[in-house]
Order: sequence, then structure tokens, then C-alpha cells
Amino acid sequence: MSKRSSIIAASDEMVFQNLSESRLSVDDVMDRIVKFMARDPQSVYHFVIGTDSQVHRGHTKFVTGIVVHRLGKGAWACYRQLALPRELTSIKEKLTLETSLSQSVAHCFGEEAIGRMEELLLPYVYQGAMLETYIDIDAGTEPIVNKTSLYVQEMVERVEAMGSYAPRVKPDSIVASSYANRFTKKPVRRVM
Repeated sequence: MSKRSSIIAASDEMVFQNLSESRLSVDDVMDRIVKFMARDPQSVYHFVIGTDSQVHRGHTKFVTGIVVHRLGKGAWACYRQLALPRELTSIKEKLTLETSLSQSVAHCFGEEAIGRMEELLLPYVYQGAMLETYIDIDAGTEPIVNKTSLYVQEMVERVEAMGSYAPRVKPDSIVASSYANRFTKKPVRRVM
């Protein structure tokens, strides 16, 4: 198995955490999201998944964040982390793996999960309730500022092909470039 496929294979075990809980399964995460949204089903929600990575000595750490944002009224979030046992130097490879990891998490929160979230809001649509779903890509379109700009269109097309999620890039991709980013800073203690 190649090093690239080993990180994707490791993604089969979806375990999440946040500042107050650990070892959350996909079902646990979905339960937390539904409970959070049920507290105020008349609001506008953004359900966002995004991944960032950081190269450390001997490995590259990937963090995928999930955020359900009740606009203007708070958020619930969690993340999962993985490590690739080598230092990635290719911007395209990093961005491709980040996008792939976001997509693999998004597949766990596909049509059925999105439908479950929408069902909560449906009775309140005329009061303004709404759900928008995004995958944040940690890339920008400004070539002078972002070395990733060469690969933005390819990553956007990959996300658009999924159908259920709209792609967001910098400066709007805050789940990848801010939330997930803050958990990438510390090296992993034990690399796969």
C-alpha cells in the first residue's frame, strides 16, 4: 500500500473530538448536531466540513473540522486528526489530500444526514429557517498571495461533483483555514 493510500485507508475509522468530548463516532457527531439544531430550529444554519494540514518533523498532520454554525447565535464543532508518516512538500499533494479527507467525512454526512437536519428546520422555513452545506477548501484564488491558486479550480470541481456540498475557498473557507488550522500546530505523538 502506498503512503498516500495509507492515510485514506486510515480514514475508514472516523473518530472525532472537541474541547469537551473525545472518541465521538459519526453517529455521536450526528446526534450532537441534531440536538444543537433542535434547540433553535427557526435559525439559519451552515453545516461545514474543512481540512487543513501542517508539516512537522517526520510527518504531516491533517485535521478535518466539522462545524454547524447557527448564524449569529453560536456553533457546535468537532474535529478528527490523522498523520501521514512523511513530510509533504508538494502543495498540490497536500491540497489534494486535504480535499479528499473533507470529502470522505462529507460522505459520512450525505443525503440521509442532511435530510435529517433539513427535517428539523422544515416546519420553520417560512420563519426563516435554512440549511446550507459547504466543504471549505484551504486554497485561495489570488496568485500573488496564495501558492494554492493554481489548483483551486480542480478542487472546486471535485467538491461540486459531489452534489450535496458547495465549495468555499479563501477568504470564506474559515473551517479549514481557521478552525482546523488551529489543531494542526502541535505534532502528533505517535504516527501511524
